[in-house]
Amino acid sequence: MVYLERFTFPDADREFDFILGQKRTCYDTYYPFQILPRHHLEELNFEPVTILYGGNGTGKSTALNVIAGKLGLARDSRFNQSAFFSDYLRLCTARTAGQIPQNSRIVTSDDVFEYMQNIRALNEGLDLRREELFEEYLDVKYSHFQMKSLEDYDHLKKVNLARSKTQSKYIRHEMMDNVREYSNGENALSYFAERVTDNGLYLLDEPENSLSATRQLELVRFIEDSARFFGCQFIIATHSPFVLSVKGARIYDLDEDPVDLKRWTELENVRVYYEFFKKHEREFR
Repeated sequence: MVYLERFTFPDADREFDFILGQKRTCYDTYYPFQILPRHHLEELNFEPVTILYGGNGTGKSTALNVIAGKLGLARDSRFNQSAFFSDYLRLCTARTAGQIPQNSRIVTSDDVFEYMQNIRALNEGLDLRREELFEEYLDVKYSHFQMKSLEDYDHLKKVNLARSKTQSKYIRHEMMDNVREYSNGENALSYFAERVTDNGLYLLDEPENSLSATRQLELVRFIEDSARFFGCQFIIATHSPFVLSVKGARIYDLDEDPVDLKRWTELENVRVYYEFFKKHEREFR
């Protein structure tokens, strides 16, 4: 499914005309101006999966943030916009196939990291509660408690529970399961699964961060299935060879000047991996 068909950025001339007409001189940056023209990135045409490939500073994340801003997409983490961000958006144009679904959003590596930090904080709280329950279990199980009034009823239930269960079962009964049972990679994948729902446009900024090679391949399958079977469109900024291998993806190489379309096997980062493993092929036998 394609919700966003084309996006146009201002060219170098339009950017120059805008900056030349500014009377504001107290700013040390015109960001996001003067980023994308370096590689003559002026227009993107989209498929169900479109990938922006390039090294640091090529503007792939900038392009995603601009598209998200122009379309008003939801996002979790705050984005530090410059004083000229809204001016830049007015110079951009987007061609859509109808209305962009409301569940569409941009997902950044900061979002995933913050999600995992929240889980870590939750786990720390659960660990503290678990230690308290260890002590509570021993206290109530071996106490000589006798109920004297209805006010003692809740405590009586704890005593009976402790005497009827093992320590581990008592603790599990009294608190939720610790979410640390999942690794960082599993938590990151669960974040994508929660945010990416049917029939939506999703911008993913370096989704491979925090993911092992195995988890990246799982993410690739998730993206392929979501695009093929569940009406999702993806625009992804990445330099991961695994994510670049998504079947049928339209890939823009932002390392080229001007920006050019490439097959994933033609990209420099992928070729470096290929040549490295080819050189050490015998060691795998």
